[in-house]
Amino acid sequence: MKKITKILCIAFAFIMIASCATVAVSASSAYQTYTYSMDGYALYSPDAYTAAMTVDSTYMGLDVPIETPGDLITDDQGNVYIADTGNNRIVCLDRYYKLKFIISDFVNEHGVSDNLTAPQGLYISSDRIWVCDTGANRIVVFDRDGEFLNVIDEPESSLFENDSVYRPVAIAVDDYNRLFVVSSTTYQGIIVMTEEGEFTGFIGAQAVTLSAWEIIMRRFRTEEQQEQQEANVSTEFNNIAMGDGGFIYVTTSSIEEDTVAGAITGKSKDGTYMPVKLLNTNGDEIMRRNGFWPPAGEIDYSTRETDDITGVSTIIDVAEGEEGTWSIIDEKRQRIYTYDQNGNLLFAFGDTGTMLGDLSSIEAITYQGDTMLILDKTNDNITVFERTEYGNILMEAIAAENDQDFTTAINMWTEVLKRNSNFDAAYVGIGQAMYRNGEYEESLQYYEAAYDTENWSKSYQEIRKEWMSSYFLILLAIIVVIIVAIIFFNKFIKKVNTKATTSGGKRTFGQELAYGFYVIFHPFDGFWDLKHEKRGSVRASIVFIIITILAFFYQSMGQGYLLNPEGYFSSIWSQALGVLVPLFLFVLSNWCLTTLFEGEGSFKDIFVASSYSLLPLPIMIIPLTIYSNFAISTEVSIISFLSTVAFIWLGILIFFGTQVTHDYTLGRNVLTILGTAVAMVFIMFIAILFSTLVGKMVSLVTNIVTEIQYRI
Repeated sequence: MKKITKILCIAFAFIMIASCATVAVSASSAYQTYTYSMDGYALYSPDAYTAAMTVDSTYMGLDVPIETPGDLITDDQGNVYIADTGNNRIVCLDRYYKLKFIISDFVNEHGVSDNLTAPQGLYISSDRIWVCDTGANRIVVFDRDGEFLNVIDEPESSLFENDSVYRPVAIAVDDYNRLFVVSSTTYQGIIVMTEEGEFTGFIGAQAVTLSAWEIIMRRFRTEEQQEQQEANVSTEFNNIAMGDGGFIYVTTSSIEEDTVAGAITGKSKDGTYMPVKLLNTNGDEIMRRNGFWPPAGEIDYSTRETDDITGVSTIIDVAEGEEGTWSIIDEKRQRIYTYDQNGNLLFAFGDTGTMLGDLSSIEAITYQGDTMLILDKTNDNITVFERTEYGNILMEAIAAENDQDFTTAINMWTEVLKRNSNFDAAYVGIGQAMYRNGEYEESLQYYEAAYDTENWSKSYQEIRKEWMSSYFLILLAIIVVIIVAIIFFNKFIKKVNTKATTSGGKRTFGQELAYGFYVIFHPFDGFWDLKHEKRGSVRASIVFIIITILAFFYQSMGQGYLLNPEGYFSSIWSQALGVLVPLFLFVLSNWCLTTLFEGEGSFKDIFVASSYSLLPLPIMIIPLTIYSNFAISTEVSIISFLSTVAFIWLGILIFFGTQVTHDYTLGRNVLTILGTAVAMVFIMFIAILFSTLVGKMVSLVTNIVTEIQYRI
């Protein structure tokens, strides 16, 4: 017994140790890497970067610790530069993060001792260090060894406001030594200067948003009042970075959150109200936004929000990495988001905390080859993130795609999927590589896996071209047959309707059905004869209702991929309810209302007229559904437009059918239709209220019976 007890104790101890070990492993992850689905949900993925070390002032070899740093940048040799704003200096580290030199005091061009004052922005060109000496409202230039070269003072131009304040906080310099300066108090755009400090203009001014009320009020303001309206000025940028090819990344956090959120929700490809932009040297916005969601940071608010963090990301810096990838940082969430050159989110990670990899107050981001460096303003240190195996494979796939080595790209994207099957960009990458190899049919399944309708359409368009060139004569023959069939059908319907008019006597079921095609094209005469000449019937009305239900059911199941990429469909019962409920609500409401207001139509008349009015829906929906299986993305809008026309046609028939059936004037009919709509809402409210009451009564009786059975 003692041995058994001892064994159980040892087993329990091992279980506890294993449990603790498991907890330790799960707790060691400082953050979770993820991407977004097409629906905006976070999909967790392997880490592309992992925190390797934290570099503090002691590690750097500094006697005076860094205080509230403002910027971080690297040069082509891997050296690291920090704008130590709180200590009025620039700290230069070697590629191993050890101190090389400090720039603080210098002798200026006048031979006078000078010093930096709260520097915030940095840029390293091939032979110079450009410093935004923010506290002194100037730019100071040094060589790569930290020796002073010159000072670029505040630019002068009549384009600046009289009371404007020049406060440079970020700078980028192109290959021609043109300066692109962000001033935190300048709203006209990015300041462009020569290396001598000569002002050449503004680029990239932010657009403003005006409410409808503000637009109206501007018409009544005097010029003086308009000038005093400070709210309607462009918002300023907060950071800038130079990318390959001389293109300029800029970020802003001054656009209203609701405006940014609306652009994100609408999946806008326009950068007007986006927090990060890519500009050419003329200030034109050229960023590609071809991902599922525009590059703007956080998307999945519903499942990733906390009580303290809400709303869109606050983007404060941007850095370009390898192969056209680029990253932005979110000051609000302490998070990094990395995109490819097409705007696809590759990965996002970061969080607050005290573990390695967690951040307290993210301030700047830069790349040191394949290493990512993050500046933490509160902790006054640098966190070094190294790329993982997964990140390397991901970058190799992008590199192969950029080099148009599509075979390698397919292989590398396949390796990515082995490690992250939820990564939609990998499916798209394989699809694009196959498309460029001419494997159009094979690419479709990969686009479908990522719900990428735009690229799917491009591949299908090529397939359709080949198919049409091969079967052109057959296609032409089918079109001719369809046109001839429509002509003969129209002649047949006209013949049947003419015979029914002249023959007199009782109408046959076929004649009642055929008359529906006359009604939808001749509503005034059609609805008059429908009521007074008894050209229609309840049985024909029921057939039209059934056909409409079947048409919607076929639309639900038979739509092409572009109109239904997720393959959703509804049961025939839900489609029946979707047709019958509004139809009978309208008939009942209209009958109740017109009975009180001298309407001449009976319940049967209203039902027949309304049912015959449904005929345009199947006439339009069925062929459009068939066509949707052969359409490309540019033709989807045509299908949507024609579907809208079908419902407008239905509305017109309902309107004039009501007018003719009740023999109302136009004005009275308008009031009747509006009253019918109100009555429909009222009846629905009563029905819902009644069903809720019945449900509560049934629940009460059930509880009483259950209680009695329990007591007995």
